[in-house]
Amino acid sequence: MKKQKCVETQRSNSNPNPFDVISEELIFTILDFLDSDPLDKKSFSLTCKWFYSVEAKHRRVLRPLRAEHLPAIVARYPLVTDLDLTLCPRVGDGSLALLAGAYRDTLRRLDLSRSKFFTGSGLLGLGLSCCNLVELDLSNATELRDAAAAAVAKASNLEKLWLARCKYITDMGIGCIAVGCRKLKLISLKWCLGVGDLGVDLLAIKCKELRSLDLSYLPITEKCLSSIFKLQHLEDLVLEGCYGIDDDSLVDDVFKQGCKTMKKLDISSCQNISHIGLSKLTTISGGIEQLVLADGSPVTLAFADGLNKLSMLQSIILDGCLVTSDGLRAIGNLCISLRELSLRKCLGVTDEALSFLVSKHKDLRKLDITCCRKITNVSIASIANSCISLTSLKMESCTLVPREAFILIGQKCHYLEELDLTDNEIDDEGLKSISRCSRLSILKAGICLSITDIGLAYVGMGCSKLKELDLYRSTGVTDLGISAIARGCPGLEMINTSYCTSITDSTLMSLSKCPNLKTLEIRGCLLVTSIGLAAIAMNCKQLRRLDIKKCYNIDDSGMIPLAHFSQNLRQINLSYSSITDVGLLSLASISCLQSFTMLHLQGLVPGGLAAALLACGGLTKVKLHLSLRSLLPEMLIKHVEARGCVFEWRDKVFQAELDPKCWKLQMEDLMQ
Repeated sequence: MKKQKCVETQRSNSNPNPFDVISEELIFTILDFLDSDPLDKKSFSLTCKWFYSVEAKHRRVLRPLRAEHLPAIVARYPLVTDLDLTLCPRVGDGSLALLAGAYRDTLRRLDLSRSKFFTGSGLLGLGLSCCNLVELDLSNATELRDAAAAAVAKASNLEKLWLARCKYITDMGIGCIAVGCRKLKLISLKWCLGVGDLGVDLLAIKCKELRSLDLSYLPITEKCLSSIFKLQHLEDLVLEGCYGIDDDSLVDDVFKQGCKTMKKLDISSCQNISHIGLSKLTTISGGIEQLVLADGSPVTLAFADGLNKLSMLQSIILDGCLVTSDGLRAIGNLCISLRELSLRKCLGVTDEALSFLVSKHKDLRKLDITCCRKITNVSIASIANSCISLTSLKMESCTLVPREAFILIGQKCHYLEELDLTDNEIDDEGLKSISRCSRLSILKAGICLSITDIGLAYVGMGCSKLKELDLYRSTGVTDLGISAIARGCPGLEMINTSYCTSITDSTLMSLSKCPNLKTLEIRGCLLVTSIGLAAIAMNCKQLRRLDIKKCYNIDDSGMIPLAHFSQNLRQINLSYSSITDVGLLSLASISCLQSFTMLHLQGLVPGGLAAALLACGGLTKVKLHLSLRSLLPEMLIKHVEARGCVFEWRDKVFQAELDPKCWKLQMEDLMQ
């Protein structure tokens, strides 16, 4: 035995562990290259004890799944700077005290936008202890009051603060923040209905460094505008839905000093600001680059004339506005170089006006003409011939565009990265042409009844960078088409084949070769079974969202492999499937699981459902049929809600599936 030990010692000395000679700095450098995939870091840290220890020191960004994990996280990762708690709805004052003590000197960014269990007391400790905290997101903390705002004010180094939908905070609380957080560069007060002119005025007076100010839907008037436009560094101002501001309130005194640094102005849904008010607003800065005017005044000739002074304008968002031909032509005549134009759901867009506009702005990169139902192949030809540098084209429900127009898009727009063709007449020849767009990463071709496997085969061969593919209700697609996509697009992350009724397990077998798949929607694929789902579970380890609604042939046997292999699954829709409480209980082992949707599960019994709700400790949202509420103990519902879960009760009748063409005809009737 002694001789054997000596031999082993000699061997170990002659062949030392190569990891022992790697310095900590070199391991840090290696870990920097693994930031894109958290699973890679996990595998790295499990290599040996040394790597496990060094990875903990290297980690700066964390996104825990549950609040109860925080003590272990704090013990393992001592140098965290960015903490995202959006997956932890049960963060209370005790958790904040723990974080304040552990990351006193390191914490810089904290996201609490999905948590509602903490109070001003917890925020006070955080503000006093974490002297380096520069970003804090408290959006959706609807119960916070002025005392909590006063506590936030103790974080004197804050530069970015989000308070969206904190409806009980008033001018008094905002005043405390204005006095205490003089370094603020960004603040969002969207839907803070208790904040008015006084609070906004104090912010503008005290926080001289403000760059971004979101005042959406606040009951403010012209009284605070003068202070806002005196800000010397303001770049982004959002006044969406501020109905208290109108043309009369925009007097010349407001704009005396102007705001020369303004780059983005959003006055969408400001129904009381017409072209007259817009003309006054655009005098504040000739450097505005993005103008958001959605759901606002009609786009007329007078409206467009108000944009003449904006020589730096690159982006105009007009979604939902009534558009006149004179208005569009006037925008075309502006002496600017537009890069983005959105006419989504704009009434009045015609071929003549749109063609003229795109012929004048040939540097367009993004164009959205969704639901512009009057345009035809004339507009598409003008777009394709003029805007050859387009990277994003969205044209859902342009129902008068004929199929030959899509061939021209593929022939001319080779730089496209995003293309939305939902509910159009494109066919296989159109897809063949579009497959020339080798940079395409997002393709939406839902409700396109004329495309088949032949067209998808071309896409698979030509668009190897494709990451998202939507084929919702494109019923001409079968297993052969999806197989071609899976072979040619190995980086696929999202696919929707819902109601593609010819899809079988063969499709899932093909998609299981795409290791980066994160979202799979196969709703209404009646021929898919648990066998195909098992292949996805075993090979697509990054799967996060799964929709198997109306997949009647998927049963409990499909849940077992999910429970074993799909540990990153966060959202699942099981409605109308053959899953029972046995299958539900098996999913309890998935610690990431946060959302269930379960409507019309015939095999579900109240006792089994109750057990599953108790076992799945990380749930944040559950959708159930209203009939189940009376069958579940009230104490159970309160207990699950206390853990941070929200119940949504739906009184939805059982719906039989319609023939795809009949379904489309019904949708068209509703739109008319």
